[in-house]
Order: sequence, then structure tokens, then C-alpha cells
Amino acid sequence: MSGPEFFAVPLSKGFGYGIALGLGFAFALLMIFITWALKRYQNEVQTSEMFSTAGRSVKSGLVAAAVVSSWTWAATLLQSSSVAYMYGVSGPFYYASGATVQILLFATLAIELKRRAPNAHTFLEVVRARYGTTVHVVFIVFCLMTNVLVTAMLLTGGSAVLTALTGISTAAGCFLLPIGVVLYTVFGGIKATFLTDYMHTVVILVIIFLFAFSAYATNAELGSPGKVYDALVAAANRHPVDGNAEGSYLTMRSKEGAIFWIINLIGNFGTVFLDNGYYNKAIAASPVHAFPGYVIGGLCWFAIPWLCATTMGLAALALEGTERMSNADVSAGLVLPFAAVKLLGYSGAVATTLMIFMAVTSAFSAQLIAVSSVFTYDIFQAYIEPTAKGKKLVWISHASCIVYSIIMAGFATGLHYAGVGMGYLYLLMGVIISSAVIPGAMTLLWKGQNWIAAAASPPLGMAVSLTAWLVTTKTQYGTFTVETTGANYPMLAGNVAALLSPIVFVPVFTYAFGPQNYDYVSMQQISRVDDTDVATAAHVDIELIPGEVQSNLTPAEAEKEAKLLNRAAFYSRNLTIFMTLAMMILWPIPMYGSSYVFSKKFFTGWVVVGLIWLFCTFFGVVIFPLWEGRKSIVRVVRMMARDAVGKKPSLYHGRAEETHPSSAATPTEITEKDKAAVAYS
Repeated sequence: MSGPEFFAVPLSKGFGYGIALGLGFAFALLMIFITWALKRYQNEVQTSEMFSTAGRSVKSGLVAAAVVSSWTWAATLLQSSSVAYMYGVSGPFYYASGATVQILLFATLAIELKRRAPNAHTFLEVVRARYGTTVHVVFIVFCLMTNVLVTAMLLTGGSAVLTALTGISTAAGCFLLPIGVVLYTVFGGIKATFLTDYMHTVVILVIIFLFAFSAYATNAELGSPGKVYDALVAAANRHPVDGNAEGSYLTMRSKEGAIFWIINLIGNFGTVFLDNGYYNKAIAASPVHAFPGYVIGGLCWFAIPWLCATTMGLAALALEGTERMSNADVSAGLVLPFAAVKLLGYSGAVATTLMIFMAVTSAFSAQLIAVSSVFTYDIFQAYIEPTAKGKKLVWISHASCIVYSIIMAGFATGLHYAGVGMGYLYLLMGVIISSAVIPGAMTLLWKGQNWIAAAASPPLGMAVSLTAWLVTTKTQYGTFTVETTGANYPMLAGNVAALLSPIVFVPVFTYAFGPQNYDYVSMQQISRVDDTDVATAAHVDIELIPGEVQSNLTPAEAEKEAKLLNRAAFYSRNLTIFMTLAMMILWPIPMYGSSYVFSKKFFTGWVVVGLIWLFCTFFGVVIFPLWEGRKSIVRVVRMMARDAVGKKPSLYHGRAEETHPSSAATPTEITEKDKAAVAYS
């Protein structure tokens, strides 16, 4: 059928437009206020450096929250629930583990980026510093394709849910969702992205807890893991799953689920390793906070798709009765909203709308920063106006955000009318982009890779992957349609070819034309932007703005920081290897090989572990960032209170002296001692 009875549209169009526009503008106003407060009380003027790097001083808790929020996009909640609906309990695990490994492995790249290129603004700047223009252009194309695919998934998935729940047109959703995001990103830069990511994560986690406790504790029809288990057994009797052990939804032995796992694993390497947004977060992190931030973020993120999909995908199975959702509805990501309405009625529809809005807008903001950074530093400054200073670069960043959002709204609308949904794009992304993953990672990890290998491997790998994808489609189905090209086996062939073909191309080209033996010096020579014009216009001393001073450290401090980074690099390699083995082999493979079908007690334990893990996630990305930033929060609130009663603080970054307005220091009155204090802080 065209959709279960849920599609009677439980919410009004007014509610849909209110969420898309009203909530977006509310966040924009909040971020405009926070940006003003940070400028007034912390000297965080929106220079080019501050817009794209947040002063390179973000701590691990906020980095972790931003990673979790950026990685919790529409597909995290919608696609994971869809695969749970199709394959059972294996689907949520395969989604979560197949997308956590990349974040953990990326922690190593984040550390190497901080070590090799401490002043870089984008990963592509590093590529250009090492290889020159040709390779730079190749990676610009692949990185922008990554951003386009991810953004298209965000808008198609989010607008499809808004349409299903509120009845507003999908095209309207595609154009309205970006408006508020563009406003707060333009005003606040990447710091606004970090702060809104934090707030979005809080809302998403609370709603997942709401869904989980409803399904497993309070719902009249379900209300306990045991009842959910019984309903899943009954669902398997009505429509057993082809390729699952005993046709059950309660087993990790799922043939189609395992195929999805491989596709998911490969595709998400591209969306992490080639998305400049993740490098932006690594660049914005304080040097010693990049590694723990990504590790905490990866481990905390795992619980979100695992528990959310285990709850919502299985609840949809348990509550749908004899009539099944259509393949088109499942691919569009409508399993989660169906389950939410079945569990909580009107409240479930409201909660889902809020959660998807948060997921889409937080990830979209990260995409805006990623794309604007590429246009600003890797296109405009690199090839159009190399001498551009801060004010011009800030303008380019703002314009890039606006233009990109308009283009992507139109593109997502076109995909909708072409019948291409979020699920199809999710499976396709690895075919298109993953051939650049290994050459990109080797740029930071292997000094031998030469420019020919780096330039030729991505396009050749893409040619191989497209060939494998289309030939498999033709061989299996004889025709090319959205349904046949989006089937598991063609997508599997294309994804595997994309990721693995550079394993052949990179060493062949490297040793055929001679290894580079790179010394990483040119990466170290990447410089920061001259933002003096912005600081002068804002009447703030340039040296008091976070991230503007090229080097503040004494030789002893620099040596200490280098040792900390080297230690973090050692720990990152070992920890990521262990966690990868645990996620990819030690946990799933024995369960798959044994064909074990969950007992009721085992399923109950499975759910309890998911709930405990989500509580740990709440601590890691909600409580911990507040604890880390408690001194800054207290200081700013205290200064705001003093300001409100007429006592204007004289401002130095990292500290403040409360004075009467008439005695407030001007930038020209700041002493060398003050500047030294700023540099040390």
C-alpha cells in the first residue's frame, strides 16, 4: 500500500511551517545574541580565522558534542530505522558499527593534521601544500561532491518527514529548512555551529529516551522488552525475512543486513574522510583536545542509531499489523515517523518533527561551514585573490553559505521529483566518492605517495566503481531504474570497487614514478589570515582575538605541546585499532557465524545495554562539555550581570577586570604584560 494508516497526516501545515521557519529563526536569534556576547565579553570578533576555526581553542567535550550532532543527520535516525524494519536487530547494529569506525579512525587523522599543519584552515590546503594545483583541484571536486551528496540527503530526508507528518509540500521543506541555519551560521561561524550542535544533541537525546521508555516501559500495547520480543516473533511468522536465520528479526545472521553493513562501512569512509566539516572540527579543536574529542564523540554516537533504530524500527514491525509499508516509504525514511505516531500519537508526531529538524539543521550547518571554507581558502584565496585579507574573506564565506544553500535546495527538490530519495543517495555516496579516501588519508600518513598517485587514483577508482555498479545492475536486472540501480548487490559492487581500487592504483603509480619522500615542511608553512582590518573596524586589538596570533608558545611550551601531540598520536593509533577490531570483528562476527536467534532474556539485555550506553552518551556530550566550560560560562554570566547594572568590564581574552565605564581600557592602553597573559591563556 502507499503507506500505513499513519499517513493521514497527524499535524497541520501551520505546525510544519512553524517548525521550519519559526524554530529556525528562534535559533538564529539565539545565536546572534550569543555571538554578540562572545564578542563583547571574550573578544571573539568574527574575523576570517574565528569564522572558520573558532580560534583553534575548542575543548574535547564540545568537539565530541559537535561530532555527535554533525554525524546525527537525517540518515542516522531515518535510514537506521529503515534497516531495522527490513532486517531486524542486525540492522541498527550494522548501521551503528559501520559508521562509528570511521569517526574513531579519523581521530588519528585529526592528530596528524594538528601535528603536520597547525595553521591550516581546510584539509584541501594541506593537499595543495604537498602536491600542488593538479591534485588540489581533483580533491576539491571530490570533497564538494561529498558535501553535495550529504546535503541532498539531509534535505530530501528531512523534507520527506515534514511532508508526511504535516502535509507541507516537499519542495517547500527543501527551501525553508535551510533559512534559519544560514542566518545563524553567517552570524556566528563555526562557533555557532558548535553551540547549536550542542543544543540540538540535547533535544535529540531526550526524544530518543522518550521513544525508548515508551516502547519498553509505558506503551499500552508494547510496554516491555518481553512484549516487543513476542510481537517480533509474531511478525516473523507473518512475513519471515529472506536470508535471516530462521527468517527471524531477532538474529544477527542476516545476509542482506551484512551486505548493507559493507555498503554502509565503505560509503561512510567517504562522508567522514572527504567532508571538510570533520577537518574543520579538528582544526577548531585545541591541539591536545582533538583526539579525545573524536574518540568520545565516536563512542557516544554509537548508541544513538543503535538504540533509536532498535526502538523505532522494531516498534514499527511490532505495531504495523498485517499490512506492510511500501518499499518507497521505507526508502524515504518514513519508518521512524510511523512508529512514533503508533507509539505516542500526536505527541510522537511532534517529537519526530522536532528531532528530524534538529538532526537536519545541525548537520546542514556543518556542511555550510565546510563548503564556505573550501570556497574561501581553496578557491578564492588560492586562485582568485591570494592577497585577500580578513574582511574580504569573511564576505566570501558569508556569500558562499547563502549561494550554496539556494543551489542545494533546488537540487534536492529536483531529486524529489525524479523519485530519488534519501535511502538511494545513502547507498550511492560510496560509489561516487570513496575512491578518494585512501589517497586523501595517505596525504597525512605516508610520505611516499607522489602527486601522480594522489591525482590519478580518485578518478580512476571512480571509473572502476561506476563500471562495477552499472555492469552488476545490467547483469542482474537487465534494465536501469532507480529500483534496480539502488538494489543491494549493484551498490555493494560499486562501493567495494570505489574504496579498494586505490589500494592497487596508489602503490603502482607511486613506485612506477618514484616515491615522493615528503618532509611535511610545506604543510608547516601554511599561514593564518591577516585579519587586522576586521579587528581595527571592531576596535579590538588583533592580539586579543583568539586564534589570531601565529605562535604564542615559548620553546619549552612548544616542546611540551609536541610531546603531548606525539603521545596522543600513539594512543590514537592503538585505541582506534582496538575499537575497530571490537566493532567489526569481536562483537558481530561470532554472532553472525553462530546463527544465534535471540532469546527473550538476551533481547532484554540487548535493550538494557543500549539504554545504559545512551545514558553514557548523555554524560559525554551534554554534562561533560558544561563541566569543561564551567569557568568561561560563569565568567561571561558574571560580566553580563555587571554590565546590566552599569559596571562595564575591561576585557582581556580569558579574564576580565570589573571597572566603572569611565575607566574601561581601550585597545591602545593594553600593556605588553596583558598581551603576554592573553598569549599564555
